[in-house]
Parts: sequence; structure tokens; C-alpha cells
Amino acid sequence: MKDKDIRYHSSHWGTFSARNDNGRLEITPFEKDPDPSEILANIPAALDHPARLSKPLIRRGWLEDGPGPDTRRGEDDYIEMEWDQALDLAASELRRLGAGPEQPAERPVAGSRVFGGSYGWSSAGRFHHAQSQVHRFLNSTFGGYVRSVDTYSSAAGETLLSLVWGPAMKLARDHPTWQEIAEETELLIAFGGLPLRNLQTSPGGISCHTARSSLQAAAERGCEFVSISPLGDDFTDLPNVTRIAPRPATDVALMLGMASQLHASGQVDHAYLERFTTGYDRFEAYLLGNTDGVEKTPEWAAAICGVPAERIVELAEQVASKRTHIAVAYSLQRSQYGEEPVWMALTLTAMLGQYPLPGAGFSYALGSISSVGKPPLAVPLPTLPQGTNRVDDFIPVARIAELLLHPGKRYTYKGETRSYADIRLVYWAGGNPFHHHQDLEKLRRAFSRPDTIIINESVSTASTRYADIIFPATITAEREDIGAGSNDPFLVPMQRLTEVRNGARDDYDIFAALAARLGCKELFTEGRSSRQWLHHMYTRTQQALSERNMPAPDFDDFMQGGILELPTSSTPGGIARFHQDPDSNPLDTPSGRIEIWSDRVAGTELPGHPAWVEPDEWLGGEQAKLHRFQLVANQPKGKLHSQLDFGATSMALKKDGREIARLHPDDARELGVKEGDVIRLWNGRGAALAAVGISDQLLPSVVQLSTGAWYAPKELEGSGITCVNGNPNILTSDAGASDLSQGCAGQLSLVSVEKWEGPVPEVVPHAEMIRIRRA
Repeated sequence: MKDKDIRYHSSHWGTFSARNDNGRLEITPFEKDPDPSEILANIPAALDHPARLSKPLIRRGWLEDGPGPDTRRGEDDYIEMEWDQALDLAASELRRLGAGPEQPAERPVAGSRVFGGSYGWSSAGRFHHAQSQVHRFLNSTFGGYVRSVDTYSSAAGETLLSLVWGPAMKLARDHPTWQEIAEETELLIAFGGLPLRNLQTSPGGISCHTARSSLQAAAERGCEFVSISPLGDDFTDLPNVTRIAPRPATDVALMLGMASQLHASGQVDHAYLERFTTGYDRFEAYLLGNTDGVEKTPEWAAAICGVPAERIVELAEQVASKRTHIAVAYSLQRSQYGEEPVWMALTLTAMLGQYPLPGAGFSYALGSISSVGKPPLAVPLPTLPQGTNRVDDFIPVARIAELLLHPGKRYTYKGETRSYADIRLVYWAGGNPFHHHQDLEKLRRAFSRPDTIIINESVSTASTRYADIIFPATITAEREDIGAGSNDPFLVPMQRLTEVRNGARDDYDIFAALAARLGCKELFTEGRSSRQWLHHMYTRTQQALSERNMPAPDFDDFMQGGILELPTSSTPGGIARFHQDPDSNPLDTPSGRIEIWSDRVAGTELPGHPAWVEPDEWLGGEQAKLHRFQLVANQPKGKLHSQLDFGATSMALKKDGREIARLHPDDARELGVKEGDVIRLWNGRGAALAAVGISDQLLPSVVQLSTGAWYAPKELEGSGITCVNGNPNILTSDAGASDLSQGCAGQLSLVSVEKWEGPVPEVVPHAEMIRIRRA
């Protein structure tokens, strides 16, 4: 029987149990998790950290001068208010902008001038999921909102694959499983590496981290691994790992050199290409130089990527001689023309013809999120319905600054010409755009444009500095919920771990109170309390379990009891069915096949087949003469995005509270810096200060600074606007990957680096992101 003092909970980086010892949480990882994440240690700090918000806050300039564009956002201070007063002010502004009882369908929808922002990572709970809550609220009160599509993580690759392969994340979760890798794969070649730090986290909950044990099992069986990344530690330490370090952003050239060798040695599986793909002949003409006069030989590739031609030949022969799985990490496509390496990896896989074999083939995101590589579930998960969005408008998610700065401007997405809406209201909940976005000085200017910005947030993040109204929200430990995630075989009763502190309210209660003031409460709540919604949502999964004659406790017993195991499905996925019979089970592409030539892509700035397209910012280009370092702004090891940056694991990876930028020893000697010194990284977009870490795991001329520091811009003499906490996104470009996807291209940028010679400014503590005037 479960100890009554032990309570279960779920997070994006692990399921756990907790005991509350006089306000101090003692966290114990889920007993069935073979490789718990260290990020769990960040959780206790969230309960009473000084950055927690306690009362609603109104920006002074908005309160005194009313709504409207305002360049004082980011510099103003905030006035504390009581809840009813703040809710009344917010409701009055929402009503001014068109919120109210559901509008007749024949009238324009007020939400066409509202952007509903949320990135969905605030909670693993399925009810207190801020993204669902804010979208449901805007659908209920405005009739809809301008939404975002795709993700910062995977937009370029996912958009491309949707045209030439099918629904990317659905197919990615179909194949392969980690069990297949462990039991069948003879060679795993990982473009972008396969960093276990990324596999700590997953959308929704995650109960068991299985990647490490699966890779170890594969290694013990004799599987070989090739990690292709400018970071030598982008793949865990295992026997039989070969590490190849091409220049960043040149993986396509390397793959083309391999493809050329496969062609020259007669190892292309033309029978597979004929049956399962379309357009290979047009790609082959490019590969052989028939279309542009340049044959893509290993020698040609070596000149671009920096990997010797003989090593490229060896790699091609290696992948052809073994049961090979080609994995592409998200990092590979988070750059200009990031669609190309994903498409080229899929084409290289098709040329080998091994795709139908267990453990072979192609995967997207196997090394990027933990939900990939696990069997799908056989029962549906609890979900909160978001209602109907009657606004038929959206932006690619990484285009938020363009949306706010350039209403009416035309752009293209998937070959379609669109235009940006004129946004007057931004309502954000459950996200930190000043973490996710790039070119943060441009984003600062963009956030000065709307009439009003409202944010629900539990702590004073960098994003709250640019809001007009801030409602303090509870943290996940203060709420009841149900934890669940795609491909995760456990349903977690998320029991409240601590009482609500400092007067915060659940997002649901904040929205319900606003909806009531707008005459829309019944439409938003449907007459249900939070617990009644949880019961309603649970019923769907409970009924599905009952139909399979599996344990299905009633709701109260589930919430008071233990973690519930869910069945997985053994039904073949879409890729397997396609390979069994491509005519009866076509892919969701125009041809029903894997498209190596795409008319849809050819109608954009990209070629109609995979190709080497030189990016603007890479070490072999003209801009490298001005800024000679390639910045790799990858995901952090000690936290999820910027979340709980003040936690113990995250803070242990900083130097005096500042993020660490790693340099190759040769570069450190040339710059005259040692471990722990402060360096300045800069380019035409801005500057950042970081502490030096020295590592031979980096390619020379590469500097690696992970994202996640809370943005803290200061005007420094001789540097201009500089993030003193070390957020690399003041340096990265927010230009779309291409006009096909408009995806995030923030992984790679060119920068200059120098030792900081002046007085070292203090970092900005998390609790001092905003200035609060208390009564």
C-alpha cells in the first residue's frame, strides 16, 4: 500500500514521487525509470524561489497612459494590485478589443487581431496545460485567435517531410523503436549526434528513459556507431563509436559525397528506388553534375565539409555493408536551408534500400526527444478540448517578430503566399518567447507594437518584462492533474505536492474569472470545476481500458492511488505498412511514395531535390572573414529550455551565475583566455558575455553556448546592448530557414569572440527580471 505521505507527480523530464518535509520537497525518481534525469533536482527550488510572483502586476506606463504601442516595455516598472481590480482592468481591455459572448458566424471574428501565444511546455499535466487553457479561453471569448504552427525545434525538417515523406512526427513515432536498435541495428549513423541530454525530455510526461540502456545493449551485441557533429560529446561514450566532425552546416555535402561513392561502386538499390520512391533520376542527374556541371564526388564534398575524401569513401562503404540506421537530429535542420540535410538523409537511406529491414532505415528526432523510439499506445490519453477557432489565420511559430513588426507584409509558407495580421492583443501563457526566439533585440522592438500584452506566469521571466498585465500562476506542484505523454506507457495521478503559495491562481481559474466578466463563463467552463474536468477527461482512457479488460480504477481511486500502466500497440505503423504494400498503403505525399523530387518544393527558393545550398553564415563563406567563429546554440544539459533555470542542476553548470561558452584549446590560447574567464561574443545583431569553458571536444573555430539563460540586456561601454547572463539568442538570426518552412534557423550563427577586458558586470538574478513597486 502506498505511503500516504508519498505523492506522485509527472514532469517533462521524468515521473517521480515526492514527500513534503515541512515545505521542502524530497524527490524520488520513478522506480521503473532505468536512467532518471538530473533535471528533477531543479524542481524543489520552484516552490519558494524569490522569482515567484505573488500578486497581479500592471505595467506603470500602461496603467497611466492606457493601451497602445509603447517602447517603454522592457524598461518600465510594475504596480501590484489585488486580484479583482486587476481582473476588472484586463476584462475591460479584452472587451474593448472585441471579447464577449460568442459572435454570430456571419460577422468578422474579433480574434483575428489577437495572437494566442504559448509553447506548451509549462506542465506535463493534461488539464493544467497552459497552451490548451489559453487557446480554449480565446476561442470562448474572442471566437478564435491567430495561432502558430510547427515548432522552434523541428519546423524546417517537419515541413519538408510533410511534403516528401508524410506527417513527420506521426511517422517518427512509428519507426524505429529503441528495442529494434538494441536487437537488430548493425550500424547507427547519427547526423547531428545523438546527445542523451536531449533525450531527458519529452512533450507531455515521461516515465522511463530507455535510450542509454538500448544503446548499451546494441553496443554489447556489436553494433557500431558513427556520430557526425562538430561537438565530440554529442554522442554518449560507448564502445565502437567513431566521431566525425564536419564544418557546421555542411552535412549535406558530406552525404552527397557518400551518395556519389555508392553510385560509383554500384551499391545503389535501384529496385527499391523504383518501387518506393519517385524522382531519383532527377536527383542522380544533379549528383553526377549533369545539371550544373559539378560532380558531387567525395573530393568535392571534402573541400566543403573538411572531412577527408578517403574517410567519406570509407563511410559510404561502411553504411552499404551493414544493416544501417540513419538518424537525423533536430539540430541539423535548425539552420538556414535546414530542410536539405533531412531530405538528403532520407534519400541516402532510400539509395541503400534497407528501409524495410528491422533496425535499418531512417529516423527523424530519434536523438532529439524521448517520446520517439517507443511503441505507440493502444488507448487514448486524457485531453482538454480547446473549442473551435473560427479565425483561419496562423503564422509559422518562429515568425512572431515579423508578425508584430510588419502587419500586412506578405510571405510564403509551403508554397502559399500569406500576409501577417494586424495584432492588437497578445495573450501568452505557459511559455517564454524571450527564450525560444532568436535576434532578441528585434523581438524587443516587436513587443513594443501591440496595444496590450497579457501573460500568465509563475515567475518573473525575461518575457514578463514586456507585458502590460501579469497574472501570477500556480506551478505544477501546487495543482492536481493527470500526467500523460505520447508513447509513454504510464498514466500518472499528479497529486498536489504543496499548498498554493503567495496568492497565485491556476490558469483555469484566471481564465474562468475573466470569462465570467465577459459573459462567457459557461462557454469556457461548461459548468465544471478543475476536478470535474479531470474526471471528465479521465473517463475516455478509463473506458478504453475497460473495453480491453484491463485495470481501470474509478477516478477517485486513480487520483489517490498509484501510477497506472497503459497498454502499447503492436499494430504495424505507417512506414511498415507502406513497405509491405506501397499501392495499398501509400504515404501521405502527392505520389504516395517517398519523394526525392518534389514539385511543391521546386516552387520555392529551394531546388526540387536534395542539394547543397550554401548558407550565409558558415565557416567556408564570405561572412566568416568578418566573424570567424561558428556559434552552436544548442539545447542545455541542466534544464528544459529556460524552465527552472534557477534550479540546482542548472545553476551547477554555470560560472558565478553566468552561462559557460566552450572553446577548443587552440582557440583559447589564441584569444589569451583560460577556464572561467569572461568573454564577449558579438555580431551585427548584439553581444553576450559568457564564462569560458575549454574542451577538446569542439572543432576549432567553433564556440558552443547553450540556450536557456534568462535574457538580461544591458548597455555596456564598448559593447552596446549585451546580454550579461549569456543568452546566445541575442546573437542568432530569426530569418526563416527558407521560404518553404519559415522555420527556426537559430542553431548556427557566425560570431566574433574576444576576452572581456573591462569590469565584469554582475549577472541579473532571476528575481530581478522586473521591478515591482509594492504598496
